[in-house]
Amino acid sequence: MSKHIFKDRASHVPDFCRPTVDVIAQFSGKWSIFVMGNLNNGPRRFSELEEAIPGISQRMLTLTLRTMERDGLVAREVTPSIPPRVDYELTERGRSALAPLTALHLWAQEHSDGIEESRRSFDDRDA
Repeated sequence: MSKHIFKDRASHVPDFCRPTVDVIAQFSGKWSIFVMGNLNNGPRRFSELEEAIPGISQRMLTLTLRTMERDGLVAREVTPSIPPRVDYELTERGRSALAPLTALHLWAQEHSDGIEESRRSFDDRDA
């Protein structure tokens, strides 16, 4: 896979913000979160991940897994067989991201109603 698919997600921010913006960008899309959630209980085959994540295409799953592998969040193991067996699992770095992501998830659940209400109020005000 070509290296040009890996974008510098923080090229437009000051140097002191780059690490944070770059890391947060990894989790800003829904697919990385779904993949991590599905790998939380152990290794999964590509086909199992594809089946478990509604709406993801093979291409998007491949890109997501490659990006996560490149960042050291996911490990890929190929077992030579016909067809080849490919398993993915969270690395220690990937597992360490679960606690802050879970905290953010819980925060979002707790505040989603209030955020929706604030959005409606704001939108009604500007209408």
